[in-house]
Amino acid sequence: MSYRSSYLLAGAVATAIGLAISPAQAGKSNDTLAWATDREVAVVDPYYNNTRELVVMGQLGWDGLLYRDLKTGEFKPLLATKWEWDGNKRLVAELRKGVKFHDGSDFDAEDVVYTINHVSNKDNGVLTYKNVSWMKNAEKLGSHKVAINLHKPFPAALAYLSNVVFIMPSGHYDSAPTKADGKKDFAAVKAVGTGPYQFVEVKAGEYVQWKKNGNYFKGSPKGEPQIGNIRFRTIKEMNTQIAELLTGGLDWIWDVPKDQAERLKDGGKVTVENAKTMRVSYMAFDVHGKSGQEFFKNKKVREAVAHAVNRGSITKNLVGPASVVIPSACHPDQFGCAQDVPKWSYDPEKAKALLKEAGYPNGFEFDIYAYRQREYTEAVIGDLAKVGIKAKLNFMQYRALRDLVWKGKTPVNHMTWGSNSIPDVSAITSHFFSGGRDDPAKDPEVIKALAEGDTATDPKVREAAYKKALTKISGELYWLPMFTYAKYYAWGSDLDFKTTPDEIPRFYTAKWK
Repeated sequence: MSYRSSYLLAGAVATAIGLAISPAQAGKSNDTLAWATDREVAVVDPYYNNTRELVVMGQLGWDGLLYRDLKTGEFKPLLATKWEWDGNKRLVAELRKGVKFHDGSDFDAEDVVYTINHVSNKDNGVLTYKNVSWMKNAEKLGSHKVAINLHKPFPAALAYLSNVVFIMPSGHYDSAPTKADGKKDFAAVKAVGTGPYQFVEVKAGEYVQWKKNGNYFKGSPKGEPQIGNIRFRTIKEMNTQIAELLTGGLDWIWDVPKDQAERLKDGGKVTVENAKTMRVSYMAFDVHGKSGQEFFKNKKVREAVAHAVNRGSITKNLVGPASVVIPSACHPDQFGCAQDVPKWSYDPEKAKALLKEAGYPNGFEFDIYAYRQREYTEAVIGDLAKVGIKAKLNFMQYRALRDLVWKGKTPVNHMTWGSNSIPDVSAITSHFFSGGRDDPAKDPEVIKALAEGDTATDPKVREAAYKKALTKISGELYWLPMFTYAKYYAWGSDLDFKTTPDEIPRFYTAKWK
């Protein structure tokens, strides 16, 4: 073991002892897989919490109608056993019989109809409404047969049904309490699904507890859950997460910084892997000056920033070998993600010249906002400083930053998007540039092109429309696309776990060695 690795391990163990960690909370002996991130979780509902933690938990606690095989890209039966298109705006599905919800109730067509009609109603406040807005409604055709009606043709429908449309029991949200503003608090309803794990308890900001669903239906493509309990914990500091992993308080962590991951790997006590994800990093500019800092209304300023930031260095030195710089506002693995768009190379001298042309020969000061991997944004700030631009970092929790973005309060926000792991441009570019509250530009030409791409049934027409939109987004620099995320995972020696390229750890497939 190297000196650095020995030092890390000794420090981690000392930290763990100081925190009085109880290894009995996790591990093979207690049949509990404990994992952690720095994110606080209070809401356990994939429709009313759109963090990655709930994307992961969504797959644990709920099932959709379909299942997408990551190896083949094929859609397989999950809660639906058969499906077929009736025209291009109506999907008819036959449902699996003998499935029960965690509360013991039987699954049938009424549950599908109730869920889809609830989430597709904009008044019900689903957070990532773009994921469900393509559905008009659902109707019952029999006890185990439904029809899903679309507003318009939506070629990516099956991908969404397999990843983000989770089925709740009929009447699930009817008991939601009323908030002070008179609206229903749907996020407060206790989680109930049909998935391989059953929700037990949440303590906001501390943990979420799940237990194996002993009645999970046979023949599910998810397989039979192997581990008895899964416990998510919020642990703010990465050093503490590492300490607990090394001493048995945790079994699994991710987003480990590159230098720490390499030290962990050198130590040989845990498994460490760098794996690609479908998440991308981006910088969004306030191109209309709504934030009160109007620098980024000037395209030359945006161009200066694009040439000043060394994205290649960030991917190589901070993110990991599975990361790549991206030119487009999408992930290269997504359908329709055109790569031949205007590109912005690292050129600090050109950045300085552009600043001079824009009337800022001595640079300027502005606020940059971020919520994830502080060191990545600090690298951006360092690059900007080299050309005379001084950025003040406002680092905060995701939900707080999201709300500021929706209010137009951020001159520049450095954020990420995982597309709910949907391999289609509609899950990212159309979300951010179709005129909604996340759209920094509201460009009519882009909005029109994306609408065509989202609804055309001819793949070539879709690709052409998306290319038009992505070319305009990159050319005008509404976003500076940064890089694909690659995560460093680390897990204990007792755990049999396999990473996947879509950033959804499938804990229901994990088992003890």
